[in-house]
Amino acid sequence: MNLLLSSNQHNLHQHITITGSKSESNRALLLQALYPNITIENLSNSDDSQVMKKGLQVYNGEVDIHHAGTAMRFLTAFFATQAERNVVLTGSQRMTERPIKILVDALRQLGAEIEYVKNEGYPPLKIKGKKITNNKVSLAANVSSQYISALLLVAPTLENGLELTLEGKITSVPYIKMTLALLTEIGVKSDFSGNVITVSPQKEVVDKTLIVESDWSSASYFYGISALCNVGSEISLSSYKATSLQGDSVLKELYEQFGVETIFNKTIVTLKKVREVSKDEVINFDLANAPDIAQTIAVTCFGLGLECELSGLHTLKIKETDRLEALKTELSKLGANISVTDKELFLQPSEEIKENVAIDTYNDHRMAMAFAPLALKVPIRINDAEVVSKSYPDFWKDMEALHFKVSEV
Repeated sequence: MNLLLSSNQHNLHQHITITGSKSESNRALLLQALYPNITIENLSNSDDSQVMKKGLQVYNGEVDIHHAGTAMRFLTAFFATQAERNVVLTGSQRMTERPIKILVDALRQLGAEIEYVKNEGYPPLKIKGKKITNNKVSLAANVSSQYISALLLVAPTLENGLELTLEGKITSVPYIKMTLALLTEIGVKSDFSGNVITVSPQKEVVDKTLIVESDWSSASYFYGISALCNVGSEISLSSYKATSLQGDSVLKELYEQFGVETIFNKTIVTLKKVREVSKDEVINFDLANAPDIAQTIAVTCFGLGLECELSGLHTLKIKETDRLEALKTELSKLGANISVTDKELFLQPSEEIKENVAIDTYNDHRMAMAFAPLALKVPIRINDAEVVSKSYPDFWKDMEALHFKVSEV
């Protein structure tokens, strides 16, 4: 499905309800599988969470997680520690190109039995679940935090808990802290001191309801829209917390530089455009702790004609696509002067945005949604637009609620 987007509405006053965080939901689902007396409210309706939920219910046989990277990492750790369960964990073509050796090596250090079905270091994986008694493991700290969270989530069910040593500079710390906060919420003791994380063993937990906060990554696209709107525009979103476990909640501070103020009223957050941004402004953000919002921010800067330098983006190379190269290709089509390294993005100010350009999405939900706000500036086409269902199935419907014209082409 290819869509043409356009909008002549620059004074927005709308409310949008966003589903639960995919990151929190997938962690909560794994904890619920380990401790069945946990209940979950406001679960994400994303494809990734549906795949995760379905995968957890397989006892023997093949588990296909399609494009869901989080599910691949979390389920690898889950099945490796589930005695009597034998599975082959596989996914899409792109998933078989995404490295998982670091996590597999760590689980093998603990005594797990995991084999590569095809290529060394990559899915599919043949996993024979077993009781794990070893409790000490080390892991490079500058890799995807999902490897680290995968180990931490299963840690309380290991006979002797876990002592995880992180080697080097730790990235994506908020996601690690999110995992530890959820463990604390269900009564599991843990400690994060220096580069060592310890999790105590816990056979059972008391009845607990985990309420998932709505997704801040999904909110980022409305921050992008707000930044490109006129002063006075307001978009309200629910349901959010002023103190969030999600690293992407840093949007509140970052988008102040784009003239967007964030106002909380209980669980409603309002994004208000309060000032125009000077063309002389240079945006310089280190996004090591929130890499998933890099695409949104780069497109916002391009739409406002601003120079930007984004760093801390090394994990974007192994996402649904190589997001840095994808951004370079697609923004260049629109007329951007952009360059990237393996961990940085540099964008020069642009006066003109080309119209009716077709943006390729590379099986990446964030490419589709990050570019959508540009329809406030010029008509824009989004190819394979249905890819948004990975994290935000209602996105195009919500864009129409904001008076964007969305038509199939």
